Amino acid sequence: MNRKTALLVVAATLTAQAHAQMTYPETRKVDQSDTYHGVTVADPYRWLEDDNSAETKAWVKAQNIITDKYLAAMPQREPTKRLYTELYNFEKFGIPFKEGGRYFFTRNDGLQQHAVLYSVKKLDDVPQMVLDPNGFSKDGTVALTGTAVSRDGRYLAYGTSGGGSDWQEWQIRDLKTGQDLQDKLKWVKFSSATWTADGKGFFYSRYDAPKDGEKLTGANVFQKLYYHRVGEDQSKDVLVAENRMEKEWGFGTSVSDDGEHLTIFVWKGSGRKNGLLHLALPKGAYKGGAPSPLTLTFDAEYAPLGIEKGKLFVRTDKDAPRGRIIAIDIKHPAPDKWRTVVPTGRHAMTGANLTGGKIIAEYLQDASSAVEVYALDGKKVRDVALPGIGTASGFGGKFKDNETFFSYTSLTTPSEIWRYDIATGKATLFKRPKTALNPDDFEVKREFVTSKDGTQVPIFIAHRKGLKRDGNHAALLYGYGGFNVPMTPGFSVTFATWLKMGGVYVQAALRGGGEYGAEWHDAGTKLKKQNVFDDFIASAEWLIANQYTSAKRLAINGGSNGGLLVGAVLNQRPELFGAAIPAVGVMDMLRYHKFTIGWAWASDYGTVDKADEFKALYAYSPLHNVNRDKAYPPVLVTTADHDDRVVPAHSFKYTAEMQAAAIEFSKSGKVTGPVLARIETRAGHGAGKPTSMIIAERSDILAFAAHAVGLEVR
Repeated sequence: MNRKTALLVVAATLTAQAHAQMTYPETRKVDQSDTYHGVTVADPYRWLEDDNSAETKAWVKAQNIITDKYLAAMPQREPTKRLYTELYNFEKFGIPFKEGGRYFFTRNDGLQQHAVLYSVKKLDDVPQMVLDPNGFSKDGTVALTGTAVSRDGRYLAYGTSGGGSDWQEWQIRDLKTGQDLQDKLKWVKFSSATWTADGKGFFYSRYDAPKDGEKLTGANVFQKLYYHRVGEDQSKDVLVAENRMEKEWGFGTSVSDDGEHLTIFVWKGSGRKNGLLHLALPKGAYKGGAPSPLTLTFDAEYAPLGIEKGKLFVRTDKDAPRGRIIAIDIKHPAPDKWRTVVPTGRHAMTGANLTGGKIIAEYLQDASSAVEVYALDGKKVRDVALPGIGTASGFGGKFKDNETFFSYTSLTTPSEIWRYDIATGKATLFKRPKTALNPDDFEVKREFVTSKDGTQVPIFIAHRKGLKRDGNHAALLYGYGGFNVPMTPGFSVTFATWLKMGGVYVQAALRGGGEYGAEWHDAGTKLKKQNVFDDFIASAEWLIANQYTSAKRLAINGGSNGGLLVGAVLNQRPELFGAAIPAVGVMDMLRYHKFTIGWAWASDYGTVDKADEFKALYAYSPLHNVNRDKAYPPVLVTTADHDDRVVPAHSFKYTAEMQAAAIEFSKSGKVTGPVLARIETRAGHGAGKPTSMIIAERSDILAFAAHAVGLEVR
């Protein structure tokens, strides 16, 4: 027996012993059921949906006590946290942007709870601090959520959130004095701020104040677009747009470089399809008036790039599943007048900017970045040379700028910041962080996996050079597969720590994402959602067949929609995995739409209102398909009490059902993995989480996975 096999045996023995000795908190069951299209479905843990009740809070406390005890006993916990902290401790830079004759960018010196906003006149000047979020709260749980600098550089509008909630409060700082004004805007969610060119105010979106007790769970509907004037009370803000007949409408905004036009992005749920409105801003000022429609068919994605000489340039997948760029005449916006500027190509166009007199288009080539530059007439100018197979983003700015900035990252390369001269095409390194991970020690490759229906699915694999494929390595497989979000190779301290621990890291680009355009996304939605799970299962089987790992040494992880992914495949194939960590997952597919912004996910999931969609949802819903006849590997469910995106009730109810199944299964004398819940307090879905919480949570996830699959950490 070799060392790795011995470690695996020891880990399995310790896990079995811990589970045999474990007493789960008692979870009360209630006589609650619902009937959907003639099918009665029990919901015995409905009471856990009330996050404000004393009983739920007591249940959370009890779950955390047994989880803390289990995690504290793992020999991997402390060395993993030390390694994670070491790897996290490096300078991190945001992509610079220019406003009012100055550059602005964020920087974290390594272990600061939050990145700090800085400004310089010239790129080689000593940075001046503009805003330090680390002073917002003592424990770091109040975070900076957004910034917007006025055109003249005088004011900074900035948003904050507390405890990880999506709710934001926006304020204004006078950059000349460094002092905040009295302006405070509340009940803002899913919104940025867009200044008018005259600097007198900005556009933003908000909801009505929630009812008492429903701040973190109540449905977010009927968003409204407002204009706020500097120095005035929020009650005087001017309503710019709303739709009292469409509760799902939401609004995003952009102002043209000349200040004369406001383009309103009308979103409807989380799907790709949206509408566009236009409002004139004479002399760069907001004078009131109602916006007029450019397109409200909601038949495709329409992403506005900017307006030049009366033409709105738009990236769209209308009649082009892989994307194209069109020009819309503002005065004559009828679809038969639209003109194709950059036609659809071989690869999926995922982004574009109107910068420096050019169109800079971003593509995905088998899930890694490619960037091309075009003239306004659609003639290709050049490719942007990138350092390798990875992810590039940025390229923003104004039409008259002569430069732009972009970031580049890969699985083993932290985000580098590059300055790009648009006229010459020359890229110059601006910031390159130094980390404790040496990329030369590792190998990264892209492979293709054949899914159940024959579809080729790209996966990215990273491991130490010289790895011998003997089926005996600990591996971590990560996936998402939804909402048109592409999973491209990028640096993460979590993944880097796993690599330094000696594990194999694998990232799968599943259907439902945006790796190959609209058709790839649609193939993983609603009645076709099972394709996503099949892709992930096929990825796991391929790794085992090609001897990167074995079932007992393979851990899986995913968050949010990825948490749903982990829960679903775990129910379908529990024997295929050695550990599972579903994070902030959507676990109750029959009731997800009843909380906060959950209704917006129907574009990907469908709802129980339709019989065929209910049948599909019920067939894979993690909460409703827990297998009581098979052994599960160790499971760590992670969530947070202030998550008002995917409310924690999903994870609470799923944990209760999994623990009940484990207790029942164990009565037969058989062993199944422990089911634990790690529930963070004063935290949310993930955004704005302070560094200390990130390190504690993610190192626990890795330590749990390592313990379950027998990976020694020194």
